[in-house]
Amino acid sequence: MDRFQVIPAAYVALRRGDQVLLLLRAGTGYMDGFWAVPAGHVEKDESVLAAAIREVREEVGVEIDPADLTPVTAMHRTGGNGLPIDERVDFFFTATRFAGEPRLMEPGKASGLGWFSLDALPDPVVPHELRVLNGLRDGSIPPVIAHGFQ
Repeated sequence: MDRFQVIPAAYVALRRGDQVLLLLRAGTGYMDGFWAVPAGHVEKDESVLAAAIREVREEVGVEIDPADLTPVTAMHRTGGNGLPIDERVDFFFTATRFAGEPRLMEPGKASGLGWFSLDALPDPVVPHELRVLNGLRDGSIPPVIAHGFQ
């Protein structure tokens, strides 16, 4: 019998006071036109911490010390369609310390970059990420979230 599998991903909300850094997705085929935090899939033989640091470096050009990643929540997420590509476990982190000034590193995957107050996020934000950002804003984020399930 085949075991159920999920795709792991790492998300990092870079914080500056009450602000969060967001990218405007473009040209990826997934949620283009939506704002998102730096994020990506965990690769083979890579820890979720290493993935978080790598994705931030690749997408916005800043370096994060692993000790500066603060775990926020884990989200078990489904697209509800039975497709393996839509079965996910997302690990969300914040970081308030990082080296370098954020800049767009992958113009083929994002067309905008900006700091936004958690009280005035742009519209639209990727829905499952918005759930986490709203939880950061009001302090209501649980350690584990199930998203997309009945």
